[in-house]
Amino acid sequence: MNEPLLHMAGVRKAFGSHVVLRSVDLEIEPGQCVVLIGASGSGKSTLLRCVNLLEQVDDGVITFDGRDITDPRVDGDEVRSRMGMVFQSYNLFPHLDVLGNVTLALLKVHGVAREEARERGLAMLDRVGLAAKSAARPDDLSGGQQQRVAIARALVANPRLMLLDEVTSALDPELVGEVLDLLTDLKRDGVTMLLNTHEMGFARDVADQVCFLHDGTIHESGMPEQVLGDPRKDRTRAFLSRIRA
Repeated sequence: MNEPLLHMAGVRKAFGSHVVLRSVDLEIEPGQCVVLIGASGSGKSTLLRCVNLLEQVDDGVITFDGRDITDPRVDGDEVRSRMGMVFQSYNLFPHLDVLGNVTLALLKVHGVAREEARERGLAMLDRVGLAAKSAARPDDLSGGQQQRVAIARALVANPRLMLLDEVTSALDPELVGEVLDLLTDLKRDGVTMLLNTHEMGFARDVADQVCFLHDGTIHESGMPEQVLGDPRKDRTRAFLSRIRA
């Protein structure tokens, strides 16, 4: 078995008196897709933000690629440069064209030469099915296309881990499928992913592990067919019943 790419042990995060994460333990191996499910406010987005060091944990340890990234001496920007994060909102720069959005971090953060960045950007846009839109502005794209551009931007630097925070929740229902199809392709290509979603069909078909978060803890976790098809915990069953209803 591979060594975990990401290991979380006893992770706790509170905002004032409100505890969002309570002693979370989680491991992800290279190439795995781990899906977080749970009601709004259960801590899914906060967990992703803690992994990406956008939030500082109050207790516990997060190890990424064999290194304790919760050590206060760690350079957060350097850690984030080896992860790709995609949010609910696309966060594209409206004054840049699609290719400019995808290559900006390569040029400014990673110091890649302009011509190489252009080649890598075009190749990544081709991978997500948007090579023909490289000169378009974000406002000229559909929501699904904008989200695919955001995913391409996160992927172009070859991150070790992709973090995806409800990437279909802001999309019209008819656009959700194209983004989920892309994530399915990424899983097939061996991209390591940690994401939260309410798309239970995607979780069942693509995830290696599903984790149900409740009250800031991983209340139940396991193979998709077990957690989604035959959950052991009452809280998990109640949540899935509400989702299906």
